[in-house]
Amino acid sequence: MLHELEAAIGEILFVREGRGLMLNPAGQAVMNACRGLYGTMSALSKELSKLRQGSAEKIAIGSIMVALPECLSDVLLRIRRVYPLLSVEVTIGTSDRLLEQLRDGGLDIVIGRLPRPGDPSYQECVFRPIGEEDVLIVASPRHPLVEQARQARVSFAALLDYPWILQSRGSPSREVIDQECISHGLDMPTCFVETSSLIFTTTLLMRENMLAVTPGSIAAQYVKGGLLSIIPYDFTHKLSTWGSIVRRNRQTSPAKEMLLEMLHSRDAPEMR
Repeated sequence: MLHELEAAIGEILFVREGRGLMLNPAGQAVMNACRGLYGTMSALSKELSKLRQGSAEKIAIGSIMVALPECLSDVLLRIRRVYPLLSVEVTIGTSDRLLEQLRDGGLDIVIGRLPRPGDPSYQECVFRPIGEEDVLIVASPRHPLVEQARQARVSFAALLDYPWILQSRGSPSREVIDQECISHGLDMPTCFVETSSLIFTTTLLMRENMLAVTPGSIAAQYVKGGLLSIIPYDFTHKLSTWGSIVRRNRQTSPAKEMLLEMLHSRDAPEMR
């Protein structure tokens, strides 16, 4: 084997000393080169392994509140088992503002609703439905309407007697309230605060007799913890379906594609 190596390189690499062979200067040079090559290949192998685990990739996701408790949290935990070094940044907001960031390139994936599904300005976006959920009216457990609701049905006019915490105009949940006012021929509710922050909304509700609307799954968690109560009211207008939204001509990767498929299927593969 050593003779074959010398023949391939075209140089004598060893000298015999007693019963053994020793490297001559040419052999030492070849050995140093091989060691360097081995180190380079070893480093390359480690780098490729990190790439397969997602170390060089960051996915920016924008999400509405309804997707947080189960859908998105479940998917992020699952994809971490496939890409343990993947970096994910999650921005919480309303669909309209998240879509602006998607179109500007600040987000890779949005989990939300198309504010105006037929609007030509959203033709560059690809929407895939995931689920539906109604909004509920929530308030502090000490709110006067909570006790009133135990005695009789609460009218929409009674709801408008109190200040509201609403999301910004253009957001789907805000449009539900606006449409409800129009259908009843009533003025828009007094909007004390506009915010998409659930924590800020909950803080205000607990300190003042105010009202807000939240997705049912979010409201259920706060009601279970005794922080909020639901004011029973059946909206005549419903929220549109929510799902994943990406740009049609987006840059993709195996990690992004797997994350999208996991969003749409609880049976998506966990291992590659």
